[in-house]
Amino acid sequence: TAWTCRCSRTTSPGRPSTSPCRTTSSRSSPTTSCRASAACGPSTSTTTSSPPRLSVAPQFLPRSLRVADLAANQMTEIFPLTFGEKPALRAVYLHNNQLGNTGLPPDAFRGSAAVATLSLSSNRLRYVPPSLPPALERLHLQNNLISKVPRGALSRQTHLRELHLQHNQLTDSGLDATTFSKLHCLEYLDLSHNQLAAVPAGLPHTLAVLHLGRNRIRQVEAARLRGARGLRYLLLQHNPLGAAGLPAGALRPLRDLHTLHLYGNGLDRVPPALPRRLRALVLPHNRVAMLGARDLAATPGLTELNLAYNRLASAHVHPRAFRRLRALRSLDLAGNQLTRLPAGLPAGLHTLRLQRNQLRALEPEPLAGLDQLRDLSLAHNQLRVGDIGPGTWHELQALQVRGGLVSHTVPRAPLSPCLPGSSP
Repeated sequence: TAWTCRCSRTTSPGRPSTSPCRTTSSRSSPTTSCRASAACGPSTSTTTSSPPRLSVAPQFLPRSLRVADLAANQMTEIFPLTFGEKPALRAVYLHNNQLGNTGLPPDAFRGSAAVATLSLSSNRLRYVPPSLPPALERLHLQNNLISKVPRGALSRQTHLRELHLQHNQLTDSGLDATTFSKLHCLEYLDLSHNQLAAVPAGLPHTLAVLHLGRNRIRQVEAARLRGARGLRYLLLQHNPLGAAGLPAGALRPLRDLHTLHLYGNGLDRVPPALPRRLRALVLPHNRVAMLGARDLAATPGLTELNLAYNRLASAHVHPRAFRRLRALRSLDLAGNQLTRLPAGLPAGLHTLRLQRNQLRALEPEPLAGLDQLRDLSLAHNQLRVGDIGPGTWHELQALQVRGGLVSHTVPRAPLSPCLPGSSP
């Protein structure tokens, strides 16, 4: 019999709604009440009322248990045999409890080597627990009080693909060069909303998505990124990088970088020497005041460029600034100080956002050849009917009227197979 124990008051993300505190088996055993002092097991009694939240975990659960959902209780302690000695156990959900490190015994998962998903988010952990299951693929530790990852705490989790450590208290001293170096299957790492002053060292080459937003990073060093040569998405929004925080060549090791987020970093120019294969450059809410003729020449493959809410004035946007961006489909210049449309806009543009500028005239010449433009946003400028030159709209044969703006999202990189025994 394969068992599933659910003793949670809310559902886990991506899981179907369940009644609180029940145990079911694949042989259609009756639903049972699950109390803190009793083991979850088959029974003929049923309950429809919501029991009190558990303060401690059940001491004994069936050996054939496959999924344990004890989320959204008030547990401060689990026992060695709550999840230990369960060879079939694949997923454990303990988020939204009150577990500290003292409430997790060192042998909590002994004999349960097949656990692939473990959620300990929104608890009271102060460091990453040791002795985690070796087969983990997804580990959720966000929204805790974690200030360090002890040396060796993640050394056995060589199949880990997703690691969520956002919204903690991590500092540079809480990590070392070996923290992530043995995670040879890691593809998704979220360290946002911490207190890091530098990009962590020892990043694995399998990493595809790295979230470092809302930290205290003042400079990005190329040496810290050399190991992560497979990185596709780098998010650095809301860090105090300033004018010198992203020097030329800092991102050169990231040859396959697809998307770079630099929202709200105090940058006064487009970073130089960006990876040539970059497809999306997201730079809103900075201090960029000019675009030179060659500022974007290193990234001819850009399909999305977001420079909204900077300090661009028409006199400081070079007529050839966009000349090499033949692949550009989306250009966002909203919230700047433009008084006229930029010259030399790429012919393949689908979306052009110019709302909240200081446009005083609209002439057909800058729009000539934009026969693929579908969305043009001009709200909140200084345009009047007489300021729009004759023939302006005839240039825009594909223009469509839409009611809202589309915000940029970062897709989740697909997880490639990384099986036991395979080469990373």
